[in-house]
Amino acid sequence: MKKLKQEGKTEHPLLKLIDQKKIPAHVAIIMDGNGRWAKSRGLERIEGHRAGIEGVKAAVEAAQETGVRYLTLYAFSVENWKRPESEVKELFNLLDHYLEKEKNRIEEEQIRFRTIGRLTDLPQKTRKNLEEVQERTINHKGLTLTFALSYGGRAEICDAISKIVDKAKMGEFNSEVTEKTVQKYLYAPDLPDPDLLIRTSGEYRISNFLLWQIAYTEIIILDVLWPDFRQEHFYEALLDYQRRERRYGGVSE
Repeated sequence: MKKLKQEGKTEHPLLKLIDQKKIPAHVAIIMDGNGRWAKSRGLERIEGHRAGIEGVKAAVEAAQETGVRYLTLYAFSVENWKRPESEVKELFNLLDHYLEKEKNRIEEEQIRFRTIGRLTDLPQKTRKNLEEVQERTINHKGLTLTFALSYGGRAEICDAISKIVDKAKMGEFNSEVTEKTVQKYLYAPDLPDPDLLIRTSGEYRISNFLLWQIAYTEIIILDVLWPDFRQEHFYEALLDYQRRERRYGGVSE
């Protein structure tokens, strides 16, 4: 577990209840509710996205504190390109600002930063910033933080199948297609499947996120809107996860 950095900061009571022997290795989060948060306050949608950065910081810190090894955040979907151009532009400006502001902390805390998705769709400046942070942190041994950008679960599976077909056309692939085959051609085949998927805002949807990887993932829905997400919500989700029995299609002993 990561030591609390701030002097005088007391440990949250929920943190003491978490069983360190049952920590999920990989937590994925659908960060939902920015727009509704802004609307409820009479603000522009972009203000909700801006406030949502605090939720990102809280999730990262909570993952570090509890010993989670992999944290994947659904930041921008392939469907999000349908949003107004001005909103999309501001979203990537916010991402660029986040990377600039947090890159030193990411390095200091040995966080490995990664991305998944159709990254060639992103603005050139953003791609450059992402590549720089990924390159600088490639050998880090701390939390692996992955942003899903221009990402879609169906798109990922289609892209994997396309790669397999291309290999077959070139005569480089002639074996049976298995689950391991498909896994090999996903965006980040070395990432373990999520143990826990958290969705905020109370919506009961997967929203085309990690469709292949969440076959046996435990899902927890939180009523909190993403800009209001804090460490205690992460702790609550972990405690709920630890009360569950994962059977992977089998039966209880």
